[in-house]
Amino acid sequence: MIKENTKKEVPRILIVDDVETNRFTLRDIISDMGYKPILAENGEQALRVIEKFKLQLVISDIAMPQMDGFELCKILKDNPETRDIPIIFISAFDNPEDIVKGFELEGEDYITKPFIPEVVRARVRVHLKLYETNQELLEINRQLQTSVQDQLQQLENERKKVLYALIRIARENANYEEAHMERISYNCRILAEAMQLSAKFGHLISDTFIDTIELAAPLCDLGNISIPGSLLQKNDSLTDAEKEIMHRHTIRGAEILSDIKQGGDFNNFLQMSIDIAKCHHENWDGSGYPEGIKGEEIPLSAQIVSIVSEYCALTEKRTYRDDYSRDDSLEIMNQDNITKFNPDIYEIMQKIFRQFH
Repeated sequence: MIKENTKKEVPRILIVDDVETNRFTLRDIISDMGYKPILAENGEQALRVIEKFKLQLVISDIAMPQMDGFELCKILKDNPETRDIPIIFISAFDNPEDIVKGFELEGEDYITKPFIPEVVRARVRVHLKLYETNQELLEINRQLQTSVQDQLQQLENERKKVLYALIRIARENANYEEAHMERISYNCRILAEAMQLSAKFGHLISDTFIDTIELAAPLCDLGNISIPGSLLQKNDSLTDAEKEIMHRHTIRGAEILSDIKQGGDFNNFLQMSIDIAKCHHENWDGSGYPEGIKGEEIPLSAQIVSIVSEYCALTEKRTYRDDYSRDDSLEIMNQDNITKFNPDIYEIMQKIFRQFH
């Protein structure tokens, strides 16, 4: 509900007329009603007043030198900040065409000359009330939109918590340290930021993309939750059958994320997560899995995660080997460049890899 102010702001009403007698007559009527009249002699003056004050109503003559009332009305109605201010035209009885044109320009009403105070007061009260009611409805709508967005954001955050709980289980199943996921997240952001500054990728990498890949990258191995721990932690080389089982983690991770996506709107987060989970083991030359897609067929987010996850894996200790140094890891990755990685992204990575964690 809208909370009413204990002291309402006194409405300001702009009176625009090049005839001094008309301005002063309307000024006196408006003042006697307890409102604040502001006077302008023409459209140009009126626009300067509108820049300085918040108005609740405009009363404008039609026939004025330089800028007439119709032009003033069009300017106000074309401006999102002033289009809701009601406009009452001043018209003579013998100009019905002016009245029709005023309505066509979205003016709200008209009053005729010579002025009848009771009519002026009635018109002013009606349109001030309508304006106040319209502003209250806009505020209610704004608050409802904010409330809905807050609830959607809360729902999104809760679902992300579930996702990260699942990835923790998958990490423990694979015997990865928690820092592994944090490094993938951080390093993907660093690489994406560097790509944003490049001529090749600058138009593809937005700030939103960078924020999203930082959140989505750790979900790359979510599908490990469905792989036996004994297989994930095996010290010996995998058989062909075991490799086939391992390869399924890409499909399974994408399936889990797709099921969750059907239950809500995560903007780009879940779609990027699906792309990463499914495609981060695809190779640039098409020799990867699960589908053997190649080149630009591989989503850009998955191309980034492919390079980063390889670097993180090499620089971390595993049950079957010690960790490699940064330089040794890069040397090993150099052997797979072009075959596994997008060479343009890999070139950027070579320049900034010492910023990685």
